[in-house]
Amino acid sequence: MEVYRQRSISGAARALNLTQPAVSQHISGLEVAIGRPMFERQVQGVMPTPAADDLAADIGNSLDIAESALASARARSMDVSGTLQIIGHADFMADKLAGELLPLLESGIRVHMHTGDGPLVAQMIIEGHCDLGITAHPVTDSRLKGEVIFTDKVVAVASPRVAARLHDSHDFSADLLNEPLLAYNLELSLIDGWLGKNRIKYKTLLPAMVGQDLRGLRSMLAQGFGWSVMPLFLCQQHIQQGKLMPLQAPVGDTAVSYNLIWLPSALRQPRIALARQTLLWQLNQTG
Repeated sequence: MEVYRQRSISGAARALNLTQPAVSQHISGLEVAIGRPMFERQVQGVMPTPAADDLAADIGNSLDIAESALASARARSMDVSGTLQIIGHADFMADKLAGELLPLLESGIRVHMHTGDGPLVAQMIIEGHCDLGITAHPVTDSRLKGEVIFTDKVVAVASPRVAARLHDSHDFSADLLNEPLLAYNLELSLIDGWLGKNRIKYKTLLPAMVGQDLRGLRSMLAQGFGWSVMPLFLCQQHIQQGKLMPLQAPVGDTAVSYNLIWLPSALRQPRIALARQTLLWQLNQTG
C-alpha cells in the first residue's frame, strides 16, 4: 500500500524504514502470489497497474483503519516525547490551533509550528518535512489522508463606515465591486465562492491588497479601508468590539472547512499518532 500511495519504491522504503531491495522483494512476492504485475517501472517512480488499483480499493480503507487503531494503542503505551512538526495557514495556526496544543505540550511533546498555503502544506507532508498539516483545501492527493477538524461560517466584512455606505447603496453589487478588495490570494479564495452564492457577477476583480495571513487584512479593514471575506472566527471579536461589521449578504453566507492531513505511514510513530488523535478531539470539541 505504501508503494501505491507514494508511487515510488524508494519513497515507500523511507516511509517504512526499510531498505529499497526489501520493498522490491515484497512487491515481487506479491506479484507472484497474485499472478499479475502490480506496478510498471518508470524513469521516475512506478505506475500502478489495474490489478494494483483493484487491490488498493479492496484493502485500502481497512488497512488505514487498522493502522490508525494500532497507532493509537502504541501512543497510549509508549514514550511520545520528541518534536512534532505541524504546518498550516498562519491565521488558523495562531488564532485557532495554538490554544489547543496544551495537552500535547503537557505530555512532553515539543511543537514546531510552520506556515504555508494549501499546496505548500500538502507538499511538506508528502515530502516528510512536517508530520501533520492543516489546510482549507480539499484533500485530493491519494497519498494523504485527512479529516475535517473545524467548519466555520464565512462572512464579508468591512469597517462600520464602509459597511454603512454599502448598506445604504441602491446597487449593492456594483458598489461593493467598486470598493477596494483585500484578498488572501489572486485566485480570490473564499471571496469567489461568497460572490457566486450571492449572484454578484464580475469580469475581473483585482485586489488592492493580497496577503496570506488574514489577520493583516483584518487590521487594514479596521482602519476603514476596503472589504474582504473571511471565516467568522477571525473577525468575530472585532465585530463585537465595533471595529468591523458584517456586510448583509443578498442570498447568504458560505462556509469553510479545515482539514487535518497526514501520511498514513506517519501514524506508526506514537508521537504523531497521539498528536493527530488529540487535535481531532480538541478541535472537534471547539468547532
